[in-house]
Amino acid sequence: MEQKRPLRLLHTSDWHLGRSLYGRKRYDEFEAFLSWLVETITQERVEILVVAGDVFDTSAPSHRAQELYYRFLCQVAASACRHVVVVAGNHDSPSFLNAPKALLRALDVHVIGAATERPEDEVLVLADQTGAPELIVCAVPYLRDRDIRTAEAGETIDDKDRKLLEGIRSHYAQVAEIAERRRAELGGRLPIVGMGHLFAAGGRTVEGDGVRELYVGSLAHVPAAIFPACLDYLALGHLHVPQKIGGAETARYSGSPIPMGFGEARQTKSLCLVELKGPEARVRPIEIPTFQRLERVHGDWETISARLLELTATQASAWLEVVYEGEEILSDLRQRLEQATGDTALEILRVKNDRVAERVLERMDAEESLADLQVEAVFERCLAAHDVPDAQRPDLLSAHREILHALDETDPNAE
Repeated sequence: MEQKRPLRLLHTSDWHLGRSLYGRKRYDEFEAFLSWLVETITQERVEILVVAGDVFDTSAPSHRAQELYYRFLCQVAASACRHVVVVAGNHDSPSFLNAPKALLRALDVHVIGAATERPEDEVLVLADQTGAPELIVCAVPYLRDRDIRTAEAGETIDDKDRKLLEGIRSHYAQVAEIAERRRAELGGRLPIVGMGHLFAAGGRTVEGDGVRELYVGSLAHVPAAIFPACLDYLALGHLHVPQKIGGAETARYSGSPIPMGFGEARQTKSLCLVELKGPEARVRPIEIPTFQRLERVHGDWETISARLLELTATQASAWLEVVYEGEEILSDLRQRLEQATGDTALEILRVKNDRVAERVLERMDAEESLADLQVEAVFERCLAAHDVPDAQRPDLLSAHREILHALDETDPNAE
């Protein structure tokens, strides 16, 4: 069952359809990306598309976000791409993704919204245009805490960490064993591709990208050694920076297709085009165009003003985050910025005045908004405001994290 030519697979993840940025809707960007993706699939003669989680930004996506998703799947089904495999991420609702599963299967779109009771359901054997098997996919979705660990009274944080990592390792081992068994039954040397949505050890993130820690009381960053050796390529989602896992060419995060925050403004976004022939896998990143330019402008007023003039002179169109770091306290900072960008294609979405926050405590609350704070930071301030003793705070913080995690993992679309 030798392949005559390499199988062409495209790996993407973390679309976060429906996500906004400081109140601005980003549907035009998402639509532009998906249109470009359809064109790329055609131009690169992609035969298999894998989407490694976080299709949507929330568990209850808007009608517009759903429209973009389903329209894209219909366009891909009409192309030469034979199969699409979608697994859920931590932002996705498993039941929402799974609801049209049977219907999408008619379009050769395979959806795994949650870990299944039967690990074999996560092992997909995909066929070529003649009906012959051409690829085995271990389609592992985001593994929720309850999927892989049984809670016990009196557990320490170290106990939880150990059980979480062992649960993830065990799940991948079971799925990979089934995949190898099916490959042996089919004969030949079919390639095996693994998928997942998790935080690999050593993975890089950037400030403001919205990447969450996945498990309570634990960093639970998964070491590369957990993944079975039989995987010819490993397609992961969750981290937004395109990167290799443990330096391996054939184990990667594709990263998010658009910058999720201003911390990603200068980052080159890409997809992974993978050519598979038996046990060999060659990976080529494909750069994604910028559909909406983001720019972070920071420094003292002279530096900020000069940069705004440069952008204006080039007639740049961009969304801006301005971070003032000068020594002088500028009470009219916003007015100056409005004057500098008034008749331009520059739009300021956020102004952060660090100097005021640092030096004028009485103004800090006026300059700060909830958008500037992490949820845990707000809770810590509440503890301080109510004079909670330091000795009690670690336990309260731990309980707070568990409550938030339980809320994040609740599927509002499930019965």
